[in-house]
Amino acid sequence: MTRACRRIIHVDMDAFYASVEQRDNPALRGRPVAVGSAGRRGVVAAASYEARRFGVRSAMPSVTALRQCPDLVFVPPRFDVYRAVSAQVQAIFSRFTSLIQPLSLDEAYLDVTQPLLPCPSATGIATMIREQIYAETGLTASAGVSYNKFLAKLASDYRKPDGQFVITPAMGADFVAGLPVEAFHGIGPATAARMNALGIRTGLDLRGQPLSRLLRHFGKAAGFYHGIARGIDERPVEVNRPRRSVGAEQTFDTDIHDWAAAQVSIRALAHRVWSRCQARDLTGVTVTVKVRYNDFRQIVRGRTGLDAVRDDADLEQRACGLFMPCFPPARGIRLMGITVSGLRPAGGTPAPQQLALFG
Repeated sequence: MTRACRRIIHVDMDAFYASVEQRDNPALRGRPVAVGSAGRRGVVAAASYEARRFGVRSAMPSVTALRQCPDLVFVPPRFDVYRAVSAQVQAIFSRFTSLIQPLSLDEAYLDVTQPLLPCPSATGIATMIREQIYAETGLTASAGVSYNKFLAKLASDYRKPDGQFVITPAMGADFVAGLPVEAFHGIGPATAARMNALGIRTGLDLRGQPLSRLLRHFGKAAGFYHGIARGIDERPVEVNRPRRSVGAEQTFDTDIHDWAAAQVSIRALAHRVWSRCQARDLTGVTVTVKVRYNDFRQIVRGRTGLDAVRDDADLEQRACGLFMPCFPPARGIRLMGITVSGLRPAGGTPAPQQLALFG
């Protein structure tokens, strides 16, 4: 099957956790809402669009969010409810295709090249999916339609919230050309900064780079970057892809050097990772941390415990133990990350008793 023949939809629920809370509590509608805790150590797990207008974002410390939006209303997360709503949405997807790749509770790729129902177009299918989601859950979703996964995800962001956009094969390369590389899914802040330093600021700039130069600077990711700059992405929609880990990273605008600043980041990262674990009803026995210095040297340290991670405070404590030997750093730190692996259901059979350290 050629890539031009594929029909891919990326569906993304709009401000999912916060929208569920606004749906279930009419008093919250139209107000800036953050899912999380307002305490001194609290972190925003999700923010409504009303809150986002004030600059409130997920993983932001709650004290910072309240400073930017004094009228912000905090509500505790209800992951059992979010999982139930996600299951409803997944059931709607399955009416149209069996080729579904969930990325999280609130987004997924669908390959509708050969749909289960007679539908005139992928655009029509995306419209019906969004209509059925709203009718059955009371929530809105945005959708992107294209001939590959990379462009479908870009398209779903283009008309948010409650919108839909199509990128045809004839549009693909030109659409990518005008975008800053920071907008590309798969290019994080650190990689975007490296590209900018090399004079690569837009998709058109990226397209102008020889593959040999990209290989020299970006290694095995070079082929992917070379392709997406031309609107090419051959990755299939992967059904039932096993999840091996849950993690998050933070790239700093200014390098950090002291332990106090690191602890703020560790707390936010631990909360973000644990929220993702809760959303999937998962825990894990192995915690791994990553430190990237301002010269792009990187170290990774991990520990497999006797028991699985219990909560975000436990994850924070384990991560601190792994990060602490890195301080004080010889060079400024530009990125920190936390990952939980050795996954199992949160209420499942205990993991094998083992203890290991690597670094």
